[in-house]
Amino acid sequence: MLESPFYLRNSTEMNTDPFSEILKFANAESLVTGGFTASGDWALHFPPPDKIKFFAVVKGSCWVMLEGQPAPIHFHTGDVGLLNEKRAFIVASSPEIQPVDAMSVFKAGERNYAALGEGKEFEYMGGHVLLDPNRGQMLAQVLPQWIHIPAASPQASSFRWLLDQLIAERETAQPGTQLASAQLSQLLFIQILRAHLQTSNALPAGLLRALGDARLAPALQLIHAEPAHSWHLEELAKACAMSRTTFAHYFRTVSGITPVAYLTQWRMRLAERALREQADQIAMVAQSLGYTSESAFSNAFKRETGLSPRAWRNAARRTAN
Repeated sequence: MLESPFYLRNSTEMNTDPFSEILKFANAESLVTGGFTASGDWALHFPPPDKIKFFAVVKGSCWVMLEGQPAPIHFHTGDVGLLNEKRAFIVASSPEIQPVDAMSVFKAGERNYAALGEGKEFEYMGGHVLLDPNRGQMLAQVLPQWIHIPAASPQASSFRWLLDQLIAERETAQPGTQLASAQLSQLLFIQILRAHLQTSNALPAGLLRALGDARLAPALQLIHAEPAHSWHLEELAKACAMSRTTFAHYFRTVSGITPVAYLTQWRMRLAERALREQADQIAMVAQSLGYTSESAFSNAFKRETGLSPRAWRNAARRTAN
C-alpha cells in the first residue's frame, strides 16, 4: 500500500477540519511573553510589534490607542485584542496621560512582568503568535489588521477561564508550567479566531470568511481531505446540499474565488511546502497532487506563483541558505 507523501498526510483524514489544517500549515504557535499590574494614573507606549500581537485585560479597565486610529478604544476586564500590523500602540488608564516607554518599564521588571504603582487595580497580559516565515504568510495575509473581542460578547465565554489559568500558571510555577502556558495561550489564540469567525457575515469575502461558513464546511472538508482528487462542481455542491448554480455563486460570494480556484490555490501551497522541504522529484509532487503530467502541474504552478517549480525550489533554497 502506498503511503501518502508527508505534505499530504495531514489532509487524508475524512474528518478533516480545514481551519485546523490552515493553522497547522502555518505552524502557528502562541506564547504569553509578559504583563503588568498598575494603579493610579499610568500610560505605556508599545513599539510596533514584529509579530502578531495579542493582549488581554485580566483585571480593571484601560484605554487602547492604536497608531493611525483616531478614537481610543475602551477595554474592560476580559476583553482581548489582536494586532496583525506593525503599528505602535498605547495602553493607558486615561487617554490624556502622557505615556512612558513600555520596554524600559519591562526591563526594570522581573521575568517580563512589571508593576506601575503600589496597587493592583489593573492587570494586563500580552503575548505574540509565531508563524512559519514561509508557510505562515497564508494565514497572516488573511487575518484582519485588528481584532477586539469584548468580554461581554457571546463569543468570548471561554476567555475568562483561559486568562485565569494563565495567571495561575505564572503565579504557582508548578512543574510543566512552561508547556501548560504555551498550550493555554495557543487555545486563547484559537478562541480569538473562532470568536472572529462567528461574525463571518460581517467579514469581507476571503479565506477567513469561508473557513467560518457552516454551509461551505462540507465542501472545504472534502477539498482538504483529498486535495489530489479532481473535484467537480456537482460533487461539492451535493455535499453542501445545494444546486450547482447556487453553490458556485455562494462559494464565490463568501470566499471571493471559485471552488476550482480554491482547490488550485491549496494544491499550490502544498506543492510549495513539498518543493521547499523535500527532495522529491517534481513529477512525484505533481502526481501526488492529482496532476496527470509534470507539464500540467508546472503550468498551473507558474500561473499561480510566476515561477516554474524548479526555479521556485532553487530560489527557496537560496533564501534558506
